[in-house]
Amino acid sequence: MGTLPSAATTSPLLEENMRSLLATLTALLVGVTVGSVPSDAADAAHRGSCTRHMLFCEDFERLPRGGASTLDWGIDTRNGTLTVERARRGNQVLHIHTVDNGRAFLRVDDFAAPGNRFYGRMRLRVDAFPTGPDWAHFTLVEATGTGSSEIVRPIGGQYAPTVPGIFWGVGADGGPTGDWTNWRESAPVVEDTWQCFEWQLDPADNRVAVWIDGVANPELTASTTEHGGNDVPFVLPTVNTVKIGWQLYQGGTTPGEFDLWIDDIALSTRRLGC
Repeated sequence: MGTLPSAATTSPLLEENMRSLLATLTALLVGVTVGSVPSDAADAAHRGSCTRHMLFCEDFERLPRGGASTLDWGIDTRNGTLTVERARRGNQVLHIHTVDNGRAFLRVDDFAAPGNRFYGRMRLRVDAFPTGPDWAHFTLVEATGTGSSEIVRPIGGQYAPTVPGIFWGVGADGGPTGDWTNWRESAPVVEDTWQCFEWQLDPADNRVAVWIDGVANPELTASTTEHGGNDVPFVLPTVNTVKIGWQLYQGGTTPGEFDLWIDDIALSTRRLGC
């Protein structure tokens, strides 16, 4: 009975064949693993938070650092700037800086949601909120369109000196319901902390709803008859423009400048979650 060749006696040709076979098997295994990843998951790995089936999405990963500039969205600023920069965790974010009652918005134009019903999401960190003047009012998301003159502000808030405190609130301006921000003590702001904000606009009852860090706050809502403005129906516009950023409406603010960082902006026909 013969004996198997030892390592010392194995021919160079046999060793080469064995290496070739091993390389082929490895390639096949890798190919199976890669091929089994769903296309959306592969897109997510390549594009960060922006996957398919969204009405709009921006995670800032593909943009050059510095002054924000892209064909995918516009800019609306006054005494403010938008800058793409690297965050501590290595990803890229949008840095918003304003002076006093300035504004700086990323602007999504020519927006259209099927049936005018859509959800929004963004991740947000605000360095400091206003503590002056009294009733200082700020907005971070604004939706406008046709069919109604209401300027809808699903994410905004106000400094309430009577509490005192700074609170999130749904609001609107420019329409029959007037200028209002329905801030709630159940939703105090949190400074210098990343949070996830979601909102929904639904024309079925002209409803606005808000989630913070994945948790619904039922008091942060508005509807046709339940809102914080004049005693007339609140009617959503057919939204064609969405602005995301920062605006403060009163001058002589404390602090005198504001900095916030936004990431993972998305608009979708379904709730995306945090």
